[in-house]
Amino acid sequence: MPKPLVQSTGRRKQAIARVRLRDGEGKITVNGRDVAEYFPSDTHRMVLTEPLRATDTLDRYDIDATMDGGGVSGQAGALRLGIARGLMALDEELRPVLKRAGFLTRDAREKESKKYGLKKARKAPQYSKR
Repeated sequence: MPKPLVQSTGRRKQAIARVRLRDGEGKITVNGRDVAEYFPSDTHRMVLTEPLRATDTLDRYDIDATMDGGGVSGQAGALRLGIARGLMALDEELRPVLKRAGFLTRDAREKESKKYGLKKARKAPQYSKR
């Protein structure tokens, strides 16, 4: 396997994606599995390939990603950010295109922590008058 051109990291919610871009024909591998096998949903596959489609580099790089934590949507979002950061590191001229589309912005929304005396972060136990 050839040495990666660039390595980048993407995060969303609890998901972390370590992304390596190599010269190739557009093959995407996630945790050693094909992207269609790892993300069976077309929506999630569409989300993570958005930066490649916006910059017309869909068939230029092979992507090898290692995912950790989070759920399916969070992992797809983390992978999208990692791919966008990797593309920007390879070619600085792609930055305006990626920035305008919002692919370089880290979505900072996290799960609110549970409070004592409550069932969840804000859900209170049922009130009984009698």
